[in-house]
Amino acid sequence: MPDDVLIEAVAQGVRVFDLGRVLFVGMPQSPNHPHYWHALPRRHGDMVRADGGSASNDIITMGTHVGTHIDALSHVSQDGRLFDGSDAYEASSGGRFIELGAHTIPAMVRRGVLLDVPAALGTPEGCPPGYEITPDDLEITLERQGGSIAAGDVVLIRSGWGRHFDNPDRSVFIGGESGVPGVGEAGARWLADRGVVAAGADTIAFECLPPGAGHSVLPAHRVLLVNAGIYIMETLDLEELAAQRVHEFVFVASPLKFYGATGSPVRPLAVTSGA
Repeated sequence: MPDDVLIEAVAQGVRVFDLGRVLFVGMPQSPNHPHYWHALPRRHGDMVRADGGSASNDIITMGTHVGTHIDALSHVSQDGRLFDGSDAYEASSGGRFIELGAHTIPAMVRRGVLLDVPAALGTPEGCPPGYEITPDDLEITLERQGGSIAAGDVVLIRSGWGRHFDNPDRSVFIGGESGVPGVGEAGARWLADRGVVAAGADTIAFECLPPGAGHSVLPAHRVLLVNAGIYIMETLDLEELAAQRVHEFVFVASPLKFYGATGSPVRPLAVTSGA
């Protein structure tokens, strides 16, 4: 969000936290998805109007699961079936998912809850590589923050791994050899049992990636997307929100309406009252 807009919002008694990552060529991302690329096919001076004006424009290519993004319910199947029970292969007929594509993800203005797990567990810098965040961890975090989760909320889980996003060694954030902390299958069931609408994290795949395992199995995706119909957001920037100890807020996000796509880039905001 531009600084002048943020300053005005603060002056009016509202604080806005931008939870989206900057998109740039070479940023860390899952190796399973097409890389982000940005180019200028027309530069200033390539065409100059009679009055001296000129314009430049861009072309961007990227996978829909790159940078800060949200998974549509068509993203993952289990035993050949999607969340609505449809045949996953047949549902993609024509190269798009008509029923569960990204265009069906609703715009969200909901109560948001941040679960700052490492702060609650006494390791504020972050959870260890490959650490599985358990239901007990989530319960302890909620208790120590003094908050609650209600049906319809959006729950964001900070593991602290987001601090590696800007590491010059892009492989660190990906965590192929080290593993990446995150929610496991049991933690995903804990979220589903509470009826959340969406869950997000500061990591590349939301869930726990054991050392050396990569994206070989994603049980939390199965539980949330396929079994419960809960949207997943990944690669969120939760550091400032956590540093300010903002654990409850209005969550705002509007995915792009990519017809039939399996996901969408998104720029989530956390909005709170008070300067």
